[in-house]
This record gives sequence, C-alpha cells and structure tokens, in this order.
Amino acid sequence: MDTEELIEKITTRVKENLILFSEDPFQVPVGVSARHVHLAREHVELLFGRGYRLTPLKNLSQKNQFACAEQVSLIGPKGELEKVRILGPERMDTQVELSASDSRSLGVMPPVRTSGDVEGTPGLLIGGPRGEVMLKKGVIIADRHIHMTPEDARWFGVLDKERVCVYVKGPKGGRLNNVVIRVSKNARLDFHVDTDDANAFQLTQGQWVSMRKEGAI
Repeated sequence: MDTEELIEKITTRVKENLILFSEDPFQVPVGVSARHVHLAREHVELLFGRGYRLTPLKNLSQKNQFACAEQVSLIGPKGELEKVRILGPERMDTQVELSASDSRSLGVMPPVRTSGDVEGTPGLLIGGPRGEVMLKKGVIIADRHIHMTPEDARWFGVLDKERVCVYVKGPKGGRLNNVVIRVSKNARLDFHVDTDDANAFQLTQGQWVSMRKEGAI
C-alpha cells in the first residue's frame, strides 16, 4: 500500500467514525476473547521447566498484557483441548477462562465469574511440555465486561462494578445484559466477550456497539 492509499484509508475510517459517533456517542469497541490460561510462577516452572520465562508474542488491548508464544493442553473428565494460549504477565493465581461450549467439551461446570474470583470454582489438569499441573480451582466462564478509564466512566456516567447493557445491531443483533464495568487508570476502552457470545450475536473484533445503563432503552 502506497502513501496515498494509506492516507485515503485513514481518512475514510475517520469519516466513518465521525458519522458513527454523531449518531450515538455512547459506543464501545468489541474485543472477542477465546479460551486462555493465566499462570502463576510455580505453574510456569512445573509446565515448562525450572527458571522458564514466558515469551511475549503479541500485545493485547489492555496495557502490559500480552499473548504468549507458549501453549498448553487442558484435560477434563470428558475431553481435552490442545494448543490453548497462555496470556501474560504471570499472576498470583493460575486461572483458566473458557466458554460454556468449551466447558461442555471438557466435562467441567465452571460458574460465570469476574477475573480473579476463583473461590469455589472447579479445576482440571493442565499439560505442558515438561510436566503437568492438577489445578484444584481456577476454571471460570468470564463475565461480560467493559474496561474503561475514570475519564471514560465519567463520560458514560457509570461506576466501577456497575452493570450495564450492550446493544448490537445486525441480523442477529440484540441486547446483552449484566455487563460489568471495570474502571482502571491504565485501561483501554474495550468490551470483552467470549466466543460463545460473539458467535451468537455475530460480533467481530473491533466492531462498535452501544452501551446503556441497565434497563435503559
């Protein structure tokens, strides 16, 4: 792509966004999250070897978070999922985030939870190239949530942990309830859904959707 084509493409995108926000100023971009694993240091070493460090592969939408080159297998009572991506950086506690479809394939029944809330959740076996981890808890279906800064929150008129609705246009559009607001000064505006929700509403990465307070029309 030459310089003129790039300028034309950028100009077109800017015009489209101006039209989009003139119609509805309360919109958020979509981030579709596939199954993934967050690992604690001790489990990195059990799976990949003593002293091993995860390899950043690609930056994610949220600051300082990245997809890793490393992948693992998830083994449940009914099945196995191979080549499941690890997300960094390392965490205090290992956590596995699945869709409901993934959970049925593995034979586990995780609850819908906010990331980090793993008490009372099921576990499973994680397999790596150098070893295995029998996780006693930490498997969840992540709740629908929107990351935003305090400035974003003031614009949208919402508070941290408040629940809102998201409206999707299109042939399979509709309303997604119980979307949790997560406010952080380092956040980037992003509406996170798993692959089940994305497929049900035909959502795509980077698509813009409308946000309203719970019960609003």
